Amino acid sequence: MPQIQLTPAQRKVHRALAHHLDPVVMIGNDGLSAAVIKETDAALKAHGLIKIRVLGDDRAAREAVLLELTETLNAAPIQHIGKLLVIWRPLPEKVKTPDEDRMAGPRDFKVLKYSSRGGQRPEVKTLRVLGNQRLTAGGQVKRAKPKQKSIKKRNQS
Repeated sequence: MPQIQLTPAQRKVHRALAHHLDPVVMIGNDGLSAAVIKETDAALKAHGLIKIRVLGDDRAAREAVLLELTETLNAAPIQHIGKLLVIWRPLPEKVKTPDEDRMAGPRDFKVLKYSSRGGQRPEVKTLRVLGNQRLTAGGQVKRAKPKQKSIKKRNQS
């Protein structure tokens, strides 16, 4: 797979975004292995923009590692400074499959709460109403169905 080609302006933006990142992959003196490539691929899928630390002292070997990683993982080289490599690949689109069996989740409502003192401003409160609750006209959250007693407790009364 060919590596992604970026303009200098795009590379500059990605370099700025990568400044605060910590290295997520470390490559030892043994160089690239299948496990390192797999971990780098997983990090690119999760983050898109990653830093890699190469522990070898040979600059030409680090350049070769950067070139091989970008070609095998279809990524763009952003920066090679010292023992740090920065590479980028666009994040894959997340496919969200709708679940027909899913019930309604919590909902947030904004409610005006008037003060008991007349001159005060009404307060806007955000209330979270769960699936088994309802909101009354007075702004109270109540259970939609009353909590049922167990059969044993009903027979005791």
